[in-house]
Amino acid sequence: MALGCGCTVPLSQYSLSFKSFNLFSACQASFPSAPSRPSSRICYRIASGRWLNLNHISVGSRRFNGFSSRCSITNTDLHFSHVATENEVQEETSAAEPDCSVSIVNLNSDMLETESLSLLTEDTYVDSLLTTLPVLSKEEQHTLAATPAHPMGLYALYASCLAGNLVEQLWNFAWPSAIALIYPSLLPVAFMGFFSKLAIIAGGPLVGTLMDHFPRVPAYNCLNIIQATAQLLSAAMIIHAHSVPPSVSSLLLRPWFIVLVLAGAVERLSGVALGVAMERDWVVLLAGVNRPIALAQANAILNRIDLLCEIAGASLFGILLSKYDPVTCLKFAGGLMVWSLPFAIVLTCLTNKLSSGVLDRPKCSQTCCKASTEGPLIDTNDILDKGVAAIKLGWKEYLQQPVLPASLAYVLLYFNVVLTPGSLMTAYLTQSGLNPSIIGGFSGLCAFMGVAATFVSSCLVRRLGILKAGAAGLIFQASLLTAAVAVYCSRSSSQQSPLLFFLCLIVLSRLGHMSYDVVAVQILQTGIPSSKANIIGTTEVAVASLAEFTMLGVAIVVNDVSHFGSLAVLSLLSVVGAAWMFCRWLLNPTDEQRTLFSFDAQCQ
Repeated sequence: MALGCGCTVPLSQYSLSFKSFNLFSACQASFPSAPSRPSSRICYRIASGRWLNLNHISVGSRRFNGFSSRCSITNTDLHFSHVATENEVQEETSAAEPDCSVSIVNLNSDMLETESLSLLTEDTYVDSLLTTLPVLSKEEQHTLAATPAHPMGLYALYASCLAGNLVEQLWNFAWPSAIALIYPSLLPVAFMGFFSKLAIIAGGPLVGTLMDHFPRVPAYNCLNIIQATAQLLSAAMIIHAHSVPPSVSSLLLRPWFIVLVLAGAVERLSGVALGVAMERDWVVLLAGVNRPIALAQANAILNRIDLLCEIAGASLFGILLSKYDPVTCLKFAGGLMVWSLPFAIVLTCLTNKLSSGVLDRPKCSQTCCKASTEGPLIDTNDILDKGVAAIKLGWKEYLQQPVLPASLAYVLLYFNVVLTPGSLMTAYLTQSGLNPSIIGGFSGLCAFMGVAATFVSSCLVRRLGILKAGAAGLIFQASLLTAAVAVYCSRSSSQQSPLLFFLCLIVLSRLGHMSYDVVAVQILQTGIPSSKANIIGTTEVAVASLAEFTMLGVAIVVNDVSHFGSLAVLSLLSVVGAAWMFCRWLLNPTDEQRTLFSFDAQCQ
């Protein structure tokens, strides 16, 4: 074997076993002047970093410490058997250095001049590497980025999302409508929403932490069962309320209302955790975190499914409510909950099976490792301390995320509790005397604009880039809601036409709102590591719930329908503030923002 100094060291009577052995750096050696002998012994030590260092040379009684050689090895799996020379004696073998970690390789100087393993200089290796590595064309890169990692698993996930969201969206429209038909006030609906948001604020980070530490599929199915049970209990309490005389003054102290509030809080907390797991964790694993086009398409499909379920659920319950009594409609909703639960569980398990068990992958992160070294997350002796620590950890991770301004703009939109098809708007329109089918149609049209937004947002992202597309959506929403509030404040209470025009402007504003919603999801998916997706996602929902919590508290204080205009003005200010914050972040980018959205900057 020819070394860098020009010296040739042959090898005789050797037996080596190599697997994928590629040497790419020529050995560079330097010797002090000394006579060479055929019986020289070289002891090799192979380090864990795959570097081959020749540290010891003994020639009879002489040792040359000046010899040094380094050969780098890639894709190496070596198995050395004993190598002996012609003149070796048993005593030499027993006298081997004790610090050698492999068998001794003895070299002889009469062989291996040309048949040695080919060694390349570093420059030759780099040139060879750059010319032989396959490079994908732009079309091939685009095709790869648009191909999901687990397409069949995504289809099963879509079906599971359809089964769960249809019932959830129907119930979100059913319970405020059924309560508003009993009590002519915003107080019951606002009070239930208030405590639901309080539960999310307090329990969101804790549930997110638990989900980050437990297997995905069992945790998801468990939450599905909890949510369905809470929905059934809530439906039973509202049915009971329709059978007793209404009394707003003593409503908050009624046992059935207390149970309804608690069940509603559990239902909302479970629904939030399910949504975060699917949106921030599952879809990223199934589509592929390094396949941005496939991930964007999967996000858009999930949004369309959710919005189509909102259209179907609101329209279906609105039509039923216009033809049948509320108790019959609530029984129908309860039956749908019971029948959809087994389908959701089976489809969830099928999702994992069709994706080759990708959902069984462990979630490795600094937080997980820290928890594993400190002991189990749940300890009956200090469960309260663990819960408080989990909440603190969730808020800490949320405030340290690199896309915090985009998340805060998203949170500000949740201060808008009345200029949206939510529970307060449903209760207000019901008490204003509108037909339930019109109210259901309003909610359905708002959801339809959300479906349209999934297509519009794709066009905006291609033309403007993801960040500017988000700014465009927020500005569009703020402009239309400003016009809507102006129309509402200038109308008289006896006119129905301005009220319908007011609703039409809100419907159009949903196009901007949902466009930003689609964009914000991808911004957060890009900036947040998947190992922290659940804890940061649930904490973000907790912060958003804090915003709704505040507005619902205001609605409890001013629960009369005549104060609806004041709530509308406060909601408008929150949307304007969100647009201002996001645009300010866009105009003053940080280095981390430029790194995360470098491709977006090139497209712009």
